[in-house]
Amino acid sequence: MAAALLPLLLLLATGPGSGRADAGQERRDALREELLLTPLPTGDVAATFQFRTRWDADLQRGAVSHYRLFPKALGRLVAALGVRELHLALTQGFWRTRYWGQPPLQAPAGAELWVWFQPTVTDVDKAWKELSNILSGIFCASLNFIDSTNTVIPTASFKPLGLANGTDHHLLRYAVLPREVVCTENLTPWKKLLPCGSKAGLAVLLKAERLFHSSYHSQAVHIRPICRDASCLAMSWELRQTLTVVFDFFSSGQGKKDWSLFKMFSRTLTDTCPLASQSKVYVDISPKNKEKELLEVSPPPTSVHEAIVQGDKKTYAVYDLLSPSLFNTSRSLNVQLKWKRPQDSSEMPIPTLHAQRYVGGYGLQTGEICTLIYNTHPYRAFPVILLETVPWYLRLYVHTLTIITKGKENKPSYIHYQPAQDRRRPHLLEMLIQLPANSVTKITIQFERALLKWTEYPPDPNHGFYVGSSVLSALVPSVTAMKDMDVEQSPLFTSLFPSSDGSSYFVRLYTEPLLVNLPTPDFSMPYNVICLTCTVVAVCYGSFYNLLTRTFHVEEPSRGGLAKRLANVIRKFRGVPPL
Repeated sequence: MAAALLPLLLLLATGPGSGRADAGQERRDALREELLLTPLPTGDVAATFQFRTRWDADLQRGAVSHYRLFPKALGRLVAALGVRELHLALTQGFWRTRYWGQPPLQAPAGAELWVWFQPTVTDVDKAWKELSNILSGIFCASLNFIDSTNTVIPTASFKPLGLANGTDHHLLRYAVLPREVVCTENLTPWKKLLPCGSKAGLAVLLKAERLFHSSYHSQAVHIRPICRDASCLAMSWELRQTLTVVFDFFSSGQGKKDWSLFKMFSRTLTDTCPLASQSKVYVDISPKNKEKELLEVSPPPTSVHEAIVQGDKKTYAVYDLLSPSLFNTSRSLNVQLKWKRPQDSSEMPIPTLHAQRYVGGYGLQTGEICTLIYNTHPYRAFPVILLETVPWYLRLYVHTLTIITKGKENKPSYIHYQPAQDRRRPHLLEMLIQLPANSVTKITIQFERALLKWTEYPPDPNHGFYVGSSVLSALVPSVTAMKDMDVEQSPLFTSLFPSSDGSSYFVRLYTEPLLVNLPTPDFSMPYNVICLTCTVVAVCYGSFYNLLTRTFHVEEPSRGGLAKRLANVIRKFRGVPPL
């Protein structure tokens, strides 16, 4: 009996395993994770996490039934709704480009979602609405409030970042919810999409208590198709989960620019994710001054990497967590950085491209949106694409649009304007503007505030109404010539926006969101009217009801009391008439 069961047991033990091995050869997936630590010129520290899952599979055909590293919730979503690219960002705070420099990945305040759909999708609006509702449930966000009143179709600002057979902008949808608040209920489902969760690898540093005690917090999800190899004969799917935080040690009470992993995250790195093929920590140790180094890191890094990032030559200390020698001396890794000497504020570099926006005017009838775009390059001019999305209740006067550069009118090379429809769609304005070298370009447009219905005001109408950030897209000239690099071998923070050539790099910036006050009725008047009406009704109706329901009784006259009878007896003896 045992001899008869032995071949069956061997077949059961080898059969499924060989099937999984064949499936692994057909559909290969890999996970790379990295952490970039960047000391900012103001003394703050920026930490950028990137988790990249690459899957050599075809999600569009729907033939995938086994998910190993790629999240099944997102894979089924891409296959069912015909998504070609998906980019979602949830941000709390504002990245101060003027003082912090160019970010690796910037996002506007609130929630941002832009999606490219496949040409096979017949009803893009229906798929867009269904997609926003599903993502709202996955990430516990208010993405279900995305509708036609805050959705636009850009024509030039958002091009596909992955493989694209065509750029039909009718397949693109873009929306921003600037009032969305990001908190732990959004971070928890984001961490659950990671193959190792928050139990191992770099994700153990993602402690919500520390992440949200920061000046800036942004988490994003990027899904796009990429080339499988250099020949690009086959397609793979890439999922990037990014998280960027900026820690301000002065506001936290430490008062020093020296920092470490334990000071920032209250944790250290103890082990790696067993599913990751690469796990590295990069520390930006680029000299801010050509004469001497300012930064000193400990423990000694496993290697040093030099790269051209955003037009500047950078030097990084690299800690390879998969290196056996890294955890030999101690069971945990606590990267520490110290400043050799205090940094002078005059050494703060100025980014080549940055912008700011504000609301002008006075009163509650008209106003003006002003945008300032700075090009600090000493001798190179370059074009920039400006995208403005304004809600319908701010009625733009397009004839008041003015663009002034160095005291002269600057006519845009391309302009696309889609007027708003009340309670249906917002304003959309796209312009291609040439920025001269070392110049400031001022863009102004006037608007009129609309009077909403009383049911359209939020619970706190006096707080104001938010207007989404402007989007700037440009190819900025590079100071240092850049070389072509292998995407698979280069760091993740340099490969999301690959350079088209060696002389420029792509930058996408966002301005501040605006807070605009609208004519607001006195919502205390209904309360006063209700109180007065209830008082009048209670008095009048109460009195009338009392008269209708009261019972009247006729009382007979009484014969008098003991004192009266005694008085009548005395009066009788005296001969006086009784009372």
